Amino acid sequence: MQKKLLPAFIADYIAARRQAKLEAFEKEAAKRSDADSVTIAAERREFEIRYEPKMWLTDAARRAGQISLVTHAAKFTHGDSKSSSLYGELTTQEGYLSSSALQSLEPDAVGNAAALDVAKLLQTTIEGDSLLACLRRGDHHPFAAFTDDATQLDEWIRGFSCALTTGDPVSHKLAKQNYFPVNEGYHLLSPLFATSLVHALHQKMTALRFGDEVKAVWKARREKTWHPQPLVLFPAAAEMHFGGTKPQNISYLNSVRGGRVWLLSSQPPQWKRAEKPPVNLLSIFTPGGQFDRRANDTIQLLVSLLARTGNYTNHRIRESRDEYIDSLIDLLFVVVSELQREEWQNWTLACPALKTHQQLWLDPWRTKTDEAFRLERDKDDWQVKVAEDFALWLNARLRKALPDVGAVEKREWETRERLRTNLRELEAIVQEAIK
Repeated sequence: MQKKLLPAFIADYIAARRQAKLEAFEKEAAKRSDADSVTIAAERREFEIRYEPKMWLTDAARRAGQISLVTHAAKFTHGDSKSSSLYGELTTQEGYLSSSALQSLEPDAVGNAAALDVAKLLQTTIEGDSLLACLRRGDHHPFAAFTDDATQLDEWIRGFSCALTTGDPVSHKLAKQNYFPVNEGYHLLSPLFATSLVHALHQKMTALRFGDEVKAVWKARREKTWHPQPLVLFPAAAEMHFGGTKPQNISYLNSVRGGRVWLLSSQPPQWKRAEKPPVNLLSIFTPGGQFDRRANDTIQLLVSLLARTGNYTNHRIRESRDEYIDSLIDLLFVVVSELQREEWQNWTLACPALKTHQQLWLDPWRTKTDEAFRLERDKDDWQVKVAEDFALWLNARLRKALPDVGAVEKREWETRERLRTNLRELEAIVQEAIK
């Protein structure tokens, strides 16, 4: 049964192209008032013969030499470049994002745009197999289904196999060329566009931005409800276009993408830090404060999860709940690290209303000039009170939608392993810096 799939695909592919061309012919014939019906019928018959499988495959095999199946294409640099394109199958697990990191490469087709229909025939995958894969492994059964003539079959195989060769590598004046220093001389390098890698990235981003599952995630976000799938965004992404109104002149896959290529932002993060210490701070957990505001989105997701399910014993729900709470803890320590600055040493002296244990936590550099402060801080009692403050804050945020939250939950939050680990690790970093 599996062996019949590709021959059936070939027949359907030719029939679909025949039907599209016939429809165009009929529309054009309807406008020809000067031609009699006999002439039009003869032209139509000639047209139909051209799209009989044997005739079409013979013509397609002849045209296959006008294209090359490649993974790295030259025309993306310049549409008129005559530089060689290359096909590479190397796969490695070196940790870098490159074509070699892909387990399977979808080759692109470059060459005469009029022969790209042959590329589509060879590349289309049917239940994990394709005519291209058959040619590479020497399996000719899909083509043999259309002829009993061994000579004709050999002609087809030789013709279609021409698409698998790129010829001797040559460069061109319109290609990119870089001089790379080697010993006392240079190597002239010609970088090529990794079209197969770009297409794999494009397919992944398309699924994450416009797939059917993503629509449900966006709907949940608009309605501020929980959804098990994460929402993946690509901030500051850019879009390039190749080929103008004729993307097929660049390559087949470029035509499939409509000439578009998405570029991910590689800009480094820009940290926005407060220029002055918060001298009016009453508590890092003050409602409406910096941490409280930045935690809003995660709190909404957590409330939506707990309020919507109501089943706190479900393993999956508990895992999701724990992930949100750990995210809140991580965010807390990001905010804390922004306050524990050496240049703000002794800033808590201007905050007499700030809880003492939070002063000990947020102003570690004060220990260098305040001996009483250092001795109090070394006791580590303040860490237990900090954990309790976090638990009380989280309960207060949850209680608006979940009035039953109480002592049991408070105990769970203040004894979270993530909270203890972060306190211990940040304190070790601070003490090392102070030394």
